[in-house]
Amino acid sequence: MTEELIGLIPAAGKGVRLGLPYPKELYPVIRNNHYKPISQFVVDNLTNAGLKHIVFVVNETKHQLMGYFGNGIRFGCNISYVVQEMVEGKTKSTSPGLAHALDSAYHLTAGKTVFFGMADTLMQPGDIFKRIYEASTPDDEVIFGMFTTERPEKFGMVRLDGGNRVLEIVDKPKQTTLTEMWGCIIWRPAFTEYLHRCVFEEGISDFAKIMNDAIAGGMKFRGVHMQDGTYIDLGTYEEIADLDRKYREG
Repeated sequence: MTEELIGLIPAAGKGVRLGLPYPKELYPVIRNNHYKPISQFVVDNLTNAGLKHIVFVVNETKHQLMGYFGNGIRFGCNISYVVQEMVEGKTKSTSPGLAHALDSAYHLTAGKTVFFGMADTLMQPGDIFKRIYEASTPDDEVIFGMFTTERPEKFGMVRLDGGNRVLEIVDKPKQTTLTEMWGCIIWRPAFTEYLHRCVFEEGISDFAKIMNDAIAGGMKFRGVHMQDGTYIDLGTYEEIADLDRKYREG
């Protein structure tokens, strides 16, 4: 049976660290006098893999982001928007976290194979999702697109066995011998349901814990390394400078 594919891009963060007058997902990458916001790169990554429906998870302030992408027709796909609502609990949070953001789109992602990338990152090669999807097997329930990094304290680091099965995710370790991080993920409906149970029924907000618990429970995770791949996370001014050096020159 043919899988139904859907793209998922969380973009609900406030982005207060950068103090930009617009959503950081619209940070301009300019080459050859042509403007392209950072978030369009992940949209292109997804459409390059043949996806026709992409969901942005946003907060109530992301009008400019929605105004730029619209219904998606200019980008060769259909785009839907889901508002991540404040979590009710002992402490109401206006930034409930990644796991909650991903589950906010459950009504659209249930029963589908999800292609997940971050809106404030730039990943190369441009066909990364196509590559990792083609490298997967039908029994892989979660597949990581992986990159080598020298900044493990910023990312979810991945421990693999000799067959590229994921054994453990070590989230933002201060010290580690691990060198490979996950940069994007594809998962099948079994993990969507598991994520929903963890977030909606059990109130678990730690995405790394959710994934590690799924692995411990027997769910099959695979890592696909991007040889000569690049991953830039637009989270600090240092990373903006790095982005400018690599993508504004030439």
